[in-house]
Amino acid sequence: MNRQFDDLLLGSLELFCLAAEQEGFTAAAAVAGVTPAAVSRTVGRLEERLGVRLFLRTTRQIRLSEAGQAYYEQCRQALNQLVEAERQVSGQQITPSGLLRISVPTTYGHYRLLPLLPEFRARYPDIRVEVHVSNRNIDFAAEGYDLAVRVRAPADSTLVARHLEDAELVLVAAPDYLRRHGEPRTLDDLQTHECIQFELPSSGRTIPWLCRQDGQDIEMLTSGGYACSDDVLAGVTLARHGAGIFQAYRFVVEEDLRQGRLVEVLKPFGGRSRPYNLLYPKLRFAPLRVRTFVDFLMGHRADAAGVSGGGLAGRA
Repeated sequence: MNRQFDDLLLGSLELFCLAAEQEGFTAAAAVAGVTPAAVSRTVGRLEERLGVRLFLRTTRQIRLSEAGQAYYEQCRQALNQLVEAERQVSGQQITPSGLLRISVPTTYGHYRLLPLLPEFRARYPDIRVEVHVSNRNIDFAAEGYDLAVRVRAPADSTLVARHLEDAELVLVAAPDYLRRHGEPRTLDDLQTHECIQFELPSSGRTIPWLCRQDGQDIEMLTSGGYACSDDVLAGVTLARHGAGIFQAYRFVVEEDLRQGRLVEVLKPFGGRSRPYNLLYPKLRFAPLRVRTFVDFLMGHRADAAGVSGGGLAGRA
């Protein structure tokens, strides 16, 4: 087989990725212990080899071109795989370690994931965990995340999606609100009620409420004087203080329902849910810290559902 990559080229790819991550040749040179001119020459040789501009240069800054961004994402993934493959073959990483970066929505973060992390780190103290709690979609390659939890699994062939649960939705209101406005008995009654809205931050679109009527799944657009964006928990707080009716996940409001701070309404029209999924890049050699966390979380969700889950830790 003819060699397409030599040691010099692999070193060039590492310097290129470093320049992209440090957003400059000088900063990359300082990290790598070489001169800025050496980094510039290395990038120039890569551009000549590929026939494209990897960086857009001005007198004040450099930034990745569109082609450069795509090339960086593939190179970084490939280099990470090489490092992980070497660790596995040489037996260097018997104990899971390193930094694990996770992106999770506010609801699932506060009520599902974050409470489990002390147990995870007690089992695997050499793994440091950085959690990004936000509903913003992230770019795995560009932002360096290992895992993400999202409501919908994207149609992206580069990602693995593991189903965590179907989270049941409920309509809730505070007892004080229901005393003042009465309890709705039909979905049509919602037209005369204050329905707290949640808007997607990416589009500003109001999320319809998911209900079930006469055996059919329906989506309802409601109206009201309150609108929340980005954090669903804001809608729950408004409902808890008597602002109106809100659709929330049962796992978020179950304690409020037990304590009587909120009341479930329109029960005959409930039963709908949204799926939560665990996402991570599809790699031939996934880092041990990632495989360990996937097994841990899937095991907990399987225990919660009363079923046995399959493991990852013994597989590449």
